[in-house]
Amino acid sequence: MTAAVTHDPPPTAGDRTPRPLIVTEDALLLDDLLRLCAAAGATPEVHHGVPGHGGWSAAPLVLVGDDAARRVRGAARRRGVVLVGRDQDDPDVWKRAVEIGADHVLMLPDGEQWLVDRIADVAEGVGRPALTVGVIGGRGGAGASTLACALAVTSAREGVRTLLVDADPLGGGLDVLLGGESAEGLRWPAFAASRGRVGGGALEESLPALHALRVLSWDRGDCVAVPPQAVRAVLAAARRRGGTVVVDLPRRLDDGVAEVLAQLDLALLVVPAELRAMAAAGRVASAVGMVVRDLRVAVRGPCAPGLDDREVARLLDLPLAGTVPLEPALTRPRATAKPPGANGRGPLARFCAAFWEQALAETGGPR
Repeated sequence: MTAAVTHDPPPTAGDRTPRPLIVTEDALLLDDLLRLCAAAGATPEVHHGVPGHGGWSAAPLVLVGDDAARRVRGAARRRGVVLVGRDQDDPDVWKRAVEIGADHVLMLPDGEQWLVDRIADVAEGVGRPALTVGVIGGRGGAGASTLACALAVTSAREGVRTLLVDADPLGGGLDVLLGGESAEGLRWPAFAASRGRVGGGALEESLPALHALRVLSWDRGDCVAVPPQAVRAVLAAARRRGGTVVVDLPRRLDDGVAEVLAQLDLALLVVPAELRAMAAAGRVASAVGMVVRDLRVAVRGPCAPGLDDREVARLLDLPLAGTVPLEPALTRPRATAKPPGANGRGPLARFCAAFWEQALAETGGPR
């Protein structure tokens, strides 16, 4: 690719697409940076030095060529400045980075993938990542899928962008639990070949829309093993969209599940209040707790004699998220006509609303 350094005019009032800023006179470096911007789906603004009209401070990301470091030395300090060079053995590059207040020093070609991801974040207008919550059963039949659906339905009812992810290929499909097994949209097998970066907006638009939320579930075909790198890419794309992501986790922990656990903000271990369930839950908690930094127990009643929710949490040595109440409507015939948590005044929906209120307060509000 051959290109010349050009001065783009300031964006018009109607042009609200975030544009990274490139500052360099090195034609070869510019060629590489333009190529990486194209790969990330971004159109940059290019200058020889610090641009006027507030362009330096307004750009969401500034890529300063090592050749231009001295020309931007007096610019206002800001976040999101990357000093880009080629000489891996230059000992003074860090000094120049400090002088211009750069957040990162990047050497090409080694850092290309990292830089493409950062530029793509700008192109997508990425803000705070979604609050991502995993739900896993302490034993089989604990009600983890029901709680995951109820959490997602409750979040969506509050007007928060919500994605429900079914991470258990043997669970029957959360789209079925939501009454949307025939809804149009992609399922997990369609993403089995995903590598690198998945566009967050494209992912969201491709998934079935059910009950004001998006659902990534499994189809009715043969079980397809989704590679860990595909799981990582898809969940990362979901988190970049903001809002909330709820993941229904299987009890078996493979490499794909490990990729999910690594991206969770917190996880809920659903445990029926009975001794056998606690014995099984202890093993699950031990495995999950090695990866998830915030694991809490949600006790499902009714409680066995001599047990209550606080005692279950104490014996498992986990923080108590609360007691998951029974939803009478879910035990009646044709209960699947409405998904868990759909009754906003029901006990399960109230539990979920209280959970979200506390979780959002702990993490600084809606994302």
